[in-house]
Amino acid sequence: MTTRDYYEILGVPRTAEDADIKSAYRKLALQYHPDRNPGDKTAEERFKEAAEAYSVLADPEKRSRYDRFGHAGVGGASGGGVGVDPTIFNDFGDILGGLGDLFGFSGGRRGGPRRGSDLRYDLEISFEEAANGSETTLQIPRDEPCDTCGGSGSAPGSTPERCSHCHGNGQIRMQQGFFTVARTCHHCGGIGRVISKPCQTCHGKGRVGRERKLTVKIPAGIATAQRLRLTGEGEFGSRGAPPGDLYVVIHVREHPFFRRDGDDLLCEVPVTYPTLVLGGEIHVPTLDDPATIQVPRGTQSDTRFRLRGKGMPNVGGRGRGDLYVRVKVAVPRRLSREQKELVESLDETMPEKVLDPTAAGADEDRPFFERVKDIFG
Repeated sequence: MTTRDYYEILGVPRTAEDADIKSAYRKLALQYHPDRNPGDKTAEERFKEAAEAYSVLADPEKRSRYDRFGHAGVGGASGGGVGVDPTIFNDFGDILGGLGDLFGFSGGRRGGPRRGSDLRYDLEISFEEAANGSETTLQIPRDEPCDTCGGSGSAPGSTPERCSHCHGNGQIRMQQGFFTVARTCHHCGGIGRVISKPCQTCHGKGRVGRERKLTVKIPAGIATAQRLRLTGEGEFGSRGAPPGDLYVVIHVREHPFFRRDGDDLLCEVPVTYPTLVLGGEIHVPTLDDPATIQVPRGTQSDTRFRLRGKGMPNVGGRGRGDLYVRVKVAVPRRLSREQKELVESLDETMPEKVLDPTAAGADEDRPFFERVKDIFG
């Protein structure tokens, strides 16, 4: 067929490993296969050329003879070419990394009843349901086996017949030169059988649409975008094939107070200015009962307190996260006359006045940063 160097054909060095040779051949086979290039004689020749090179270099004994004696060592003197072992295409589907079925190469998987489709259900739950866990009922529309024909698709009293086109094999094989191409039989869809008398209820499909109610347990701690898998609760397969699965995708509504970060919870609590200055107790809500936090004297706004074990439960059952409480100074929008007078009186004595060089009693001789340090620590 060819006198070109086999390594050159596959584009690999003479020291190439077996895996490199197989990978190079796979790329060429996919690129030049006749099914991808119908009527292209050049592509067909390139495909055969690559197959010839691979049939030699993939065989350790043939490769050794080829390395020592060239084409003459494998029976290809004077451009006569080498004989391609037809068995090399028995594992063609494996060589092409699972794409053999796409082209229908011999050695590929035989067609047959297909597993049912997986289904997806998007479920919205409240923040509290995600925190505590819950149980809910879903109503799922799906295809189920027909009760009239038992899922066979044939009318009662009849059975599917063997396909006359593929003789029950599910594939039609064609010889193309030195290799065999197997295609899924279009008459029976790869089943190998045809229904001569279809069921009147399902019209030969073997399945009918129904609404099914399912009870789903939602574990505590589940988060948005996590999904629950219900094995075998998807659509039923054709003619006895196993059903698919149902995936319930969770969407948790936002909480008006808590924000979630993994298993931890974050919140902000307004605290009065006197409490931050003088210290005191504040009460904060949690997922359970309210908790008490001791606020030290001189606490600054935006200080964060940590309550261990008061966050969300871990969905895997590994304890709970923490609750982080950030205190924010609460500024009232309205004041009584008495309150306003007290605030004004306080303002006159606040240490910030000492920082103003124009204020009476200001220490103008000391550097600004030293005065800030003395006042605010």
